[in-house]
Amino acid sequence: MDPIKLILNADIVVKGVILILIILSITSWAIMVQKALLFGKIRSNCEKYITFFQGQSNVNNIIQTSQKALLNPLASLFLNAYQVVQRNHERSTLQERVEHSLMRTKSSEISFLESKIAFLATTGSAAPFIGLFGTVWGIMNAFLSIGEKGATNLAVVAPGIAEALIATAIGLVAAIPAVIGYNYCVQKIRGLGQTMDQFAADISQTYLHFFE
Repeated sequence: MDPIKLILNADIVVKGVILILIILSITSWAIMVQKALLFGKIRSNCEKYITFFQGQSNVNNIIQTSQKALLNPLASLFLNAYQVVQRNHERSTLQERVEHSLMRTKSSEISFLESKIAFLATTGSAAPFIGLFGTVWGIMNAFLSIGEKGATNLAVVAPGIAEALIATAIGLVAAIPAVIGYNYCVQKIRGLGQTMDQFAADISQTYLHFFE
């Protein structure tokens, strides 16, 4: 049977379920592509910035480059730490205040990276059940049709059940990539978080003299 014909011949409720699943799938793919490009760009920017940072001894050069940096959480970490130092806090509490600023900045950057990925998790968990609802509804209508027609042969039952099962199939097609995409995003965010942690530790413990 042609899946397109099955969808077109399906009950209005099943069509509605399929439409919802298609919207979820398209949105999920859009988020996954956007996040993949974003993470790749940020990773590249961070690697270049680390190389630049480690080869510099002039804080003014670092500040100027950091201020021009886009999509670079490491530059944000450096600039915020520098601003803390410039407020002329007591030396005895300087490192503590810098570390607090670094933690706060990292939290903000992670929140930015995590934006929209909750949609992937929601799609991954909800889409199969939405599809299952469409299947249950379609099968129920198929059995009602059997009762009305008084026939139980396969030719009568098969089209209705096929229309119902396609909702579950589309639900899985929407859910599986979303789950994979969510796990991919979580892994990339964890990696970027570790990079930020290492850079923050370097600033706090090794490069604090830059600010003096």
